[in-house]
Amino acid sequence: MSNLASIHAAAANGAADSAISAWPDTTALYGRLAELVAQPMRPIRPDAMPKVLRWFEQKCGGSKRLAEQAKAVIPGGVQHNLAFNHPFPLAIRQAEGAYLTDVDGNRYIDFLQAGGPTLLGSNHPAVRQKVHELIDECGPVTGLLHEYEVKLAELVCSHMPGVEMLRLLGSGTEAVMGAVRLARTYTRKKWIIKVGGAYHGWSDQLVYGMRLPNTGRMEATGIPRGATGHTQECLPNDLDALRRKLQLNRLRGGTAAVLLEPLGPESGTRPVHAGYNAEVRKLCDEFGALLIFDEVVTGFRIGMGGAQAYFGVRPDITVLGKCLTGGYPMAGAIGGRKDVMMSLVGGIGTTSRRAFVGGTLSANPLSCVAGYHALREAERSNAAVVAGRAGDRLRLGLEEIIRRRGLPYVAYNMGSIVHLQTSGVLLLDTSSLWKLFKVKDEARRRKHMMEEMGAAYTAHGLVTLAGSRIYTSLADTDDVIDDALNRFDDVFALV
Repeated sequence: MSNLASIHAAAANGAADSAISAWPDTTALYGRLAELVAQPMRPIRPDAMPKVLRWFEQKCGGSKRLAEQAKAVIPGGVQHNLAFNHPFPLAIRQAEGAYLTDVDGNRYIDFLQAGGPTLLGSNHPAVRQKVHELIDECGPVTGLLHEYEVKLAELVCSHMPGVEMLRLLGSGTEAVMGAVRLARTYTRKKWIIKVGGAYHGWSDQLVYGMRLPNTGRMEATGIPRGATGHTQECLPNDLDALRRKLQLNRLRGGTAAVLLEPLGPESGTRPVHAGYNAEVRKLCDEFGALLIFDEVVTGFRIGMGGAQAYFGVRPDITVLGKCLTGGYPMAGAIGGRKDVMMSLVGGIGTTSRRAFVGGTLSANPLSCVAGYHALREAERSNAAVVAGRAGDRLRLGLEEIIRRRGLPYVAYNMGSIVHLQTSGVLLLDTSSLWKLFKVKDEARRRKHMMEEMGAAYTAHGLVTLAGSRIYTSLADTDDVIDDALNRFDDVFALV
């Protein structure tokens, strides 16, 4: 590829000690994204898309058969939205380092990385060995205290500025549910304000304003109105709107917490301005609300101290998941200030005011040993910084291809979290109900384009998250990234 040498030199000039070498110029970035959604789509050409789909028919027979079999016993044929893939889900046989291999023997560069948790790359041998030892000695669960739940909690507390105590749970969704209950218990207030467009799991009270800001209960099917009756949302970066909601809530009992993703909704799909988190911290202090950082994605992927260390903003409560156990199951936790966290003290017959939170498999030995050794390996290898440099290299290369081919697409990254916007479906203007109604059909068309782009990436040996998000890892060497860039170039030649 042309200009790769100069691109890689630029990537190498990033800050050596930070997983995010430079925060994007969000004002300029929003301008570029607005230009993308203001013009006609540039999808895969009509003559090229049948060739892409033919590849699946010819090369992925085993996956297709399993997908059809799954539909008979699994609603929609998949257990998790990450597994959706156009035209049908891939069935994976092996995950190792930077690569996935499906049941038909096709190998892919893995930029999904299970949705982000495998910062070290998939199935890291150092972690796998410790898990094997634990299973041989103890088994995966005892229901009683194990040394590794203490070790894991100590390790997290030693790195994350806002975490003085840690309660382990089973998932990010569970942790958010517990964090909201904890905030309401501690403050004795009811209102929760989230940043619209962010995903905080699928609990009743937070299926609200998901994916697209200002959509409220649009996806709250099967959820009584009372469940979201004290949940509110604000548009990203709109500090005036947040202040108004805090002022209104003060007149009716007060706000328990403001809940946000520190990079911006959907892992920075709508990025926040660099000083946004600090300003939210000030507003929370002014109005007596707790600040909750959802660091399910950013915890350890943005460095051992998470986004809170990167931004220098200390939340009252931190939600963790994904990276906490390095890709092993039961990955979730609530961390925070000691005085807040003591409201989680359990025990039969406890009379003090407490938030009831727990789980039989929470803090099981298998998850804790995996988490401890995954984080120690990330610490030892400086994994967040290495993966962040890979993200820089990939983003710079994508920008060069986009520019050379005269495409309207937008690539940007926050370290190892790389966004490649081709359809802009999640960036449509939904700031009012009228605007939301107007873009409904446009959103459907742009979503289909994103699915077709994702299929084209897959047919060229690239697995991404919904065709628009890419996670790099410690396993992504320069050679892996350069190979990937050549594959992206081949896909963009079909536009």
